[in-house]
Amino acid sequence: MFVFRQTTNIYIMHKLLSLALLLLLMISCSRENKATSPYIRHNKDCVEVLYFHGAQRCATCNAIEALTHQVVDSQFAHEVESGALVFQVVDITTPEGEALADRYEVTWSSLFVNQWHDGAESRHNLTEFAFANARNRPEQFKAELIKQISQLIE
Repeated sequence: MFVFRQTTNIYIMHKLLSLALLLLLMISCSRENKATSPYIRHNKDCVEVLYFHGAQRCATCNAIEALTHQVVDSQFAHEVESGALVFQVVDITTPEGEALADRYEVTWSSLFVNQWHDGAESRHNLTEFAFANARNRPEQFKAELIKQISQLIE
């Protein structure tokens, strides 16, 4: 009788422990990692400017980011404040940045201007244009970036 009762208690404790671990696993897996990601997910219509970069950056990469900041800050401050324009600098060496870079199939510095409408994204990759103009023709770079953003905001 004693052996039976001891075996039953061990069996019950094993089942309770297994159930507790299963519940803990289910709770931890069901949580999405939205709160820890610094990158915005868009629920409303907007234009999004994404500049991706890695740890090592050349002078052109730095120029692209600096000129993009200038354009957004000087020409579109009201749109940023209202949420109609979102500018994000994405470090692809971080886990969150790497995940976003994977979605865009980006492996190095890149510039995108995207339009979000009714939950659908329209991507405009300006990377080649940015690298061709940011350092040597900064005014042309800024003018084209202003044009691209303006067309998508309208």
